[in-house]
Amino acid sequence: MARSKTSNAWLAEHFNDEFVKRARKEGYRSRAVYKLQEIDARDRLLKPGMTVVDLGAAPGAWSQYLVERVGRTGRVIALDILPMEALPGVEVLQGDFTEEATLKALLDVLGGRPVDLVISDMSPNISGVDSADKARAMYLSELAVDFAAQVLKPGGAFLMKVFQGSGFSELYKGIQGKFTRVVSRKPKASRARSAEIYVLATGFRGGVSGSSE
Repeated sequence: MARSKTSNAWLAEHFNDEFVKRARKEGYRSRAVYKLQEIDARDRLLKPGMTVVDLGAAPGAWSQYLVERVGRTGRVIALDILPMEALPGVEVLQGDFTEEATLKALLDVLGGRPVDLVISDMSPNISGVDSADKARAMYLSELAVDFAAQVLKPGGAFLMKVFQGSGFSELYKGIQGKFTRVVSRKPKASRARSAEIYVLATGFRGGVSGSSE
């Protein structure tokens, strides 16, 4: 079956993308790593010894970078609904984050250990129905916020991809109530035409429940 003009244009853009080329050269699984790298360089997110949960981790570029930064004394737990090839130093879980069983499995792996940083690059499977896709993306964002509030230690941080649109202002205000500082970031590796931005929240105000109750 012949490719459409749109498909050919996307492929040409993808393979000519500077970040795609860099990722291949430097051994990262996707160009997305440079989004996290830029935010980390600007906001000094990561330190050796940290415990980090990576939501929506596949194919694993963010987890690769996290392991490099937290080192042997740190811990990285990665979760995605899609299968993800194993990475040295990363505990990989596969499951649907919207399901209670997946949340329980993730909490069991953490074992009540406080988390320093939760990052989320989750996106829903696109249906093509804009209103439905945005609603599902917002739901995932809300679940990620709730999870972060459940597992972060006081003073912990949260980084999440969100799509601007209906419900964004309310979500942002809700995050502001849980953290002392909340900012938005649009890394250079995030395509200009994309509605995605990254919300970075630091100084978590609450405690850790350590359970799903």
